[in-house]
Amino acid sequence: MLETFAYQELRRQASWHTDPVSFYHFRDRDGAEVDIVLERGARALAGVEIKAGATVKAADFRALRKLKAAAGNRFSSGVVLYDGETSVRFDEGLYAIPLRLLWEMS
Repeated sequence: MLETFAYQELRRQASWHTDPVSFYHFRDRDGAEVDIVLERGARALAGVEIKAGATVKAADFRALRKLKAAAGNRFSSGVVLYDGETSVRFDEGLYAIPLRLLWEMS
């Protein structure tokens, strides 16, 4: 249910964007999966993983790293949305972001 909620919220927010945003799922031949892949035209891809836990570790970015390698220059960022409190940069273009920030204004 959490993945469905996040997907619906991202779709709603993407509808406000001037450029169309397409939504996909990524799975490679080794079984690595990214919950949501957003594509804006032929220019940019972003990956989103949704985790119900309150902590994030480097292993949670495994599939996002594979997407990044597959997408090459088109990869703009990878995000793990989680039930924590702080935003953390894990690597270049890879971030852990609290899920609640999808609907909170800062």
